[in-house]
Amino acid sequence: MTDNEVAPLPEAFYIPRGSDEFDSTVATTSPWDPAMQHGGPPAALLARAVERVREDESMSIGRLTIDMLGPIPQGRIRTEATIVRPGKRIELVEAKLWADDRLAVTATAWRMRSTPDSSAEVATDFTTSSVPGEQEQRYFPGIGSDWGYGRAIEWRFASGGLQKLGPADVWVRPRIPLVAGEETSPIQRFVIAADSANGVSSAVPYGEWTFIPPSLSLTFAREPRSEWLNMNARTHIGPDGRGVADGDLADEFGYVGSVTQPLLVARL
Repeated sequence: MTDNEVAPLPEAFYIPRGSDEFDSTVATTSPWDPAMQHGGPPAALLARAVERVREDESMSIGRLTIDMLGPIPQGRIRTEATIVRPGKRIELVEAKLWADDRLAVTATAWRMRSTPDSSAEVATDFTTSSVPGEQEQRYFPGIGSDWGYGRAIEWRFASGGLQKLGPADVWVRPRIPLVAGEETSPIQRFVIAADSANGVSSAVPYGEWTFIPPSLSLTFAREPRSEWLNMNARTHIGPDGRGVADGDLADEFGYVGSVTQPLLVARL
C-alpha cells in the first residue's frame, strides 16, 4: 500500500470477543484523537445491549439517553444492561459500557410496546429532502481521507457539509455492521450516525474550537424503515462556553424522531 492509498475498511465497527465483550476497530476512530473512539459506535453498542436485555420485537426504544463519562479509548470493551422498571407496555432499561476496566459510558432507555396502526389515523405529515446522488467524501478541514469513522459512514449532503459551517441537511448510512457477524438493527444504525449532529452542523471551525458533547439523547416516534438516515441538524452556541446541537431525524418514509446534544465550546 502506497502513502496515498487508504486501507480497506474493517469488517465491522467491533469484533465480538464474547457475548458482551468487543474489540474496537479503526472504524470507531474519533476525529479529535485517533487513540479514542467516536461517540456514535459505543452509543450504538449500548442501544444493542438495551434491545437484547429482553427479546421482544414489539418493544422498541422510545427514548435513549447516552452519557459519556470521559474519552473512550480504543481496545477491549464490554457492555451490560438491566431492566430497572419492568412493565407490559413500557419499561426502563439501564446500560453500561466499560473500557479498560473503567466505566466509560452509561445509558438509560424507555422501551415502549408498539401497536401497529393504533395511531395511523392521526399520524402527522413530515417532508424531507430526497437522498442525493453519490458525492465526494470530504471530512473536516485537516482530517485526511483515512479517518476511520468518517470512511465507515457514507455522507450525502442536501445542504451544508463537513467543511462548511452552519445547519446541514444530510443523508447518511453506515457502510459496515456495528458488530461483525450480526445484522445491525435499524435503531442501532441511527445511533451510530446521530452522534454526528454537532459535527455536521458545527457553528465554529474545527481545528480552532472544540465542541464536544458529553451526552446524546434520541427520541423515536417509530422504528426506522430504510437504510438511509436523514439529519436536519443545527447548532446554537451561547455566550458562556456552552451550546446545543439538535436535529430532526427521518428516513425515506418520513419523520422518525429527534436528537439533542449539549456542547462544551472552547477555543483550542
